[in-house]
Amino acid sequence: MTIRKTFASIAAVLMLGTAGFGLAVQAASADALADITKAGTINVGVFADFPPFSSASADMSLKGYDMDVAQYIADTLKVKLNPIAVTGQNRIPYLNDHRVDLLMSVGYSKEREQVIDFAAAYAPYYIAVIGPAALAVKGKEDLADKSIAVNRGTLEDTSLTEAAPASADIKRFDNYNSVIQAFISGQTQLMVVGNDVGAQVLAKQDALKPEQKFQLLTSPSHIGLNKNEDGLKKAVNDAVAKMLADGKLDESSKAWLKTPLNPDNLKD
Repeated sequence: MTIRKTFASIAAVLMLGTAGFGLAVQAASADALADITKAGTINVGVFADFPPFSSASADMSLKGYDMDVAQYIADTLKVKLNPIAVTGQNRIPYLNDHRVDLLMSVGYSKEREQVIDFAAAYAPYYIAVIGPAALAVKGKEDLADKSIAVNRGTLEDTSLTEAAPASADIKRFDNYNSVIQAFISGQTQLMVVGNDVGAQVLAKQDALKPEQKFQLLTSPSHIGLNKNEDGLKKAVNDAVAKMLADGKLDESSKAWLKTPLNPDNLKD
């Protein structure tokens, strides 16, 4: 799987261990939206090295799809955006301890729902089959007799193994760089990756003309916030809905994910 899913498995244990403390802090907290408005700043937890969603640009500021959305939310609330770098291990505790007001790139899970709330899905996250434009592949049945690179032991591997016909030649590698190299060098005809990895390949391989063939699994990114923060949740949901209606999410998708936004990919 990709970075996000790896983070999720590590964070699950931490989340349950910190739930009691985090919820106690929440009970004593004032209304988060009022606090943000009063402070004039919203603290948003983001991964610092997670392109194309958030990573350091040439001027060392964070840029990416997540940053576009976080900035829009801050602008809507008329406050300053303060991005705070988090990791998969510490981001739920940071939220429960009120070091951050929101978290970007949070996949929904029942375990997480025990300790945090989820605002609207705003970013597509899916596992896709990618191949050169010249190769005709439209669905699972077209994987027959094709060689396909995938990262060993990941959700991509599991999804591909379940979907592929018996005659598919699945070549498993130990990391994403090896998967990508196998594909672009012609060692395999196709590769299966998350759209975060795929977007970078689509952007850089003009000669190969790679394209997304079809999706195997969809699990969109949500914005995480503390429980019982109805005012903040509504404000975030309203901002995301306006970005979607105004086409701004589509613009960010084209800029960072190198593909138009399909609203169906925002459904769990």
